[in-house]
Amino acid sequence: MSVALLLAMASFALAASISPGPVNALALASGVHHGFRRSIAFVTGATVGFAALLLVAGLGLAEALVRAPALADASRVAGIAFLLHMAWRLWRASGRVSAGTAASPPSLLAGATLQWLNPKAWIAAMAGMGAFASGGGAVLVWSFVALYFVICYGSIALWAYAGARLAELLADPRRMRLFNRAMAVLLALGAAGMAAGP
Repeated sequence: MSVALLLAMASFALAASISPGPVNALALASGVHHGFRRSIAFVTGATVGFAALLLVAGLGLAEALVRAPALADASRVAGIAFLLHMAWRLWRASGRVSAGTAASPPSLLAGATLQWLNPKAWIAAMAGMGAFASGGGAVLVWSFVALYFVICYGSIALWAYAGARLAELLADPRRMRLFNRAMAVLLALGAAGMAAGP
């Protein structure tokens, strides 16, 4: 495997992982509300979820699933419902930072579920595998998944860390309510994007 191919894979993974989207918005919100350490489960779940999705795409199973329109539609509806549920929870959240309290941050399962219910994640996985690993054999597929895992984990963790750093600035309940509602709107826009289709 050439250095040029590795750099191209890494650039694709970074651009797809670091850019704003529903997963990163939830990681940011979790960092604000629960701190960085309590957000790691969500970060891990989202990363493992996407890496598994990428592997499924590399093994050719994703294409078969996409050919089943009912399954694709059900996934889209479930993803929209999940994002709207999270948006509603943020919209209604109090203006208090809850780091270190009993409030529960998004779980490992929530992170993985969000990736698997997001049609755009499926498209990114298939596009990445199609561009970098199609016809390259199992070693190339696993190499891309491993590289993507590291970059994806770091990117989502960076959003959670940024949220944890913002918590002090958002200690005022009014600012926190504004932040919560801004994150809720971003998640609702993500749901609207999913409803519009890929």
